Amino acid sequence: MNKESKEFAGELFDSLSRRHHITGDSINKEQLREFWDQINDQSFDSRLQTFFDMVDKDADGRITEDEVREIISLSASANKLSNIQKQADEYAALIMEELDPDNQGYIMIENLELLLLQAPTHTVRGESRNLSQMLSQKLKTTPYGNPIRRWYEDFKFFLMDNWKRCWVIVLWITVMVGLFTWKYIQYKNRVVYELLGPCVCIAKGAAETLKLNMAIILLPVCRNTITWLRNKTRLGVAVPFDDNLNFHKVIAVAISIGVGLHAISHLTCDFPRLIHATEEQYAPLEQFFGEQAKNYWHFVKEPVGYTGIIMVVLMTIAFTLATPWLRRGTLKLPSFLKKLTGFNAFWYSHHLFVIVYTLLIIHGLKLYLTKDWYKKTTWMYLAVPISLYACERLIRAFRSSVKPVKILKVAVYPGNVLALHMTKPNGFKYKSGQYMFVNCAAVSPFEWHPFSITSAPGDDYLSVHIRTLGDWTRQLKIVFSEVCQPSGNGKSGLLRADCKGESPK
Repeated sequence: MNKESKEFAGELFDSLSRRHHITGDSINKEQLREFWDQINDQSFDSRLQTFFDMVDKDADGRITEDEVREIISLSASANKLSNIQKQADEYAALIMEELDPDNQGYIMIENLELLLLQAPTHTVRGESRNLSQMLSQKLKTTPYGNPIRRWYEDFKFFLMDNWKRCWVIVLWITVMVGLFTWKYIQYKNRVVYELLGPCVCIAKGAAETLKLNMAIILLPVCRNTITWLRNKTRLGVAVPFDDNLNFHKVIAVAISIGVGLHAISHLTCDFPRLIHATEEQYAPLEQFFGEQAKNYWHFVKEPVGYTGIIMVVLMTIAFTLATPWLRRGTLKLPSFLKKLTGFNAFWYSHHLFVIVYTLLIIHGLKLYLTKDWYKKTTWMYLAVPISLYACERLIRAFRSSVKPVKILKVAVYPGNVLALHMTKPNGFKYKSGQYMFVNCAAVSPFEWHPFSITSAPGDDYLSVHIRTLGDWTRQLKIVFSEVCQPSGNGKSGLLRADCKGESPK
């Protein structure tokens, strides 16, 4: 144990002492051996019993919500997970809701064992994964004294955990560097380089990476294709399909950088040199640009100019409203600006991509320096991804069916979690880990949002647990909170509503 886990070690010692009926702060050699045997036992039953004993402070064989909250706070503090520590009430309420459906006020070790043995295997991200790991671990490995050895071990474990992401990112970056270098060298050997210099090479290199990224950014949001590849092929062994949205965001950052390099190179370097060039300098380029420009308006009024400007404006709007602070509405803004943020703004602004891709194809066909159609490759990059995405949307429309449901139970947990239990439509089949789209007409008749199904396939009801992160989920919580009442003890902050057979608003 290192000093950072001192509190955790103290709780572990106390639990083992209670287990072996030891009083006082010291133990003898034989008791130490018994402690070590139990800690070193890697069997499921032993690990579960050790954890249960740590939570059960009064050793009565039962765990109350207060005891669950205390061990979560302690574990989060020992592992420096501040967000989990702040949400200890919420996690405790979630655990009690799952393991104590009859509201007895406590759970037994059999309940915890049943949950863990029946829990499906799935991928989780962020601190919730850290929480599950820290609650099950008994000891923390003592760090290496040598900083180089410690760095090596950390890096090794990082690669072990993230090797799928690493090779995909390395491959993607390598392809971008190759495309940029290829275009840079190509334009360095053309006549335009004599006047425009490295600026035109940078602009064209960035443009080539933009073509690639504008194409592949559509692939991570092709849900049906990704699901098929993950479930029906062995590619999931090497490709992190569950990180599709994270990769989508990374590509968006690369697009922003590419747009910046492309636009800045043209506006601050290429165009001024073309405008101020002498007749002798401009003569070789007249075949590409026509009559020499007198000002910027000459370029703006051309299709390649105004399509580029409009694309930059639309992408700026979409990218800005997609940032977490604006998408979730957490940024403090004046009321008149607040109405322009949130998930609704993010969702509608993202659909500007239809206009952006149309303008991108026009932009790629009206290039100054490329005249042969087969060298105008923008449409070649985009053809397959756009076709695939269009098919995805069509398949989604044909396969989707609107099935009205009745709300059976609502639970609003302390913090930002809403649980909905609803009737299961006839013939509705699903597998563990799948999601469904939810619409609430009382919030918005047009918006459908995906949520993981938390009920088991064999249950006679459907359930989802929704975290309040944006304006739609926030309003949904408000709608259902109005019909909820505090739980029996009134201490947990949990709100419930049983409305079996009633139709939702």
